[in-house]
Amino acid sequence: MTQIANDQQLRAALTALTPEEQRLMGARFAGSVMHLCQDERVRRAHQIALSPEAEPSEREDAFKAAKAYAVKTYTACGKDTDWLAQADHFVAAAIAAALTPADQLPAKSNPAWKAAVQARMAKNCESMEVEEGEEETESDRQYRIASQYL
Repeated sequence: MTQIANDQQLRAALTALTPEEQRLMGARFAGSVMHLCQDERVRRAHQIALSPEAEPSEREDAFKAAKAYAVKTYTACGKDTDWLAQADHFVAAAIAAALTPADQLPAKSNPAWKAAVQARMAKNCESMEVEEGEEETESDRQYRIASQYL
């Protein structure tokens, strides 16, 4: 098992993955913060992102649903009063990142890395509302998830 201990190692490992593996890894990262999701369509999109058997048209529809919800909830990010609404936005953005079709990705973009960063943002927002800290940071959790996968 490959042991990933920092962002540089994580990014290198994610870059070496196939587009299909990047989608699955991004979905796993998003799964770590799915408890913050308030929208059933985003939850379904997450399940589709995790499914190796999902048809391309299903993935495209799931991407559109997650992206639409992320756009709709974007305005919550300008407010500093509802951290959990902001976390919800970042969960949708993480799912959308994982499901982004290859033809819509900028050159040298990695959907798994983008999903990882969005998941971290969701966790940061949640931490503003929760008084107790966790023993494992979201970054550490992602290193563990990637290490187990690889």
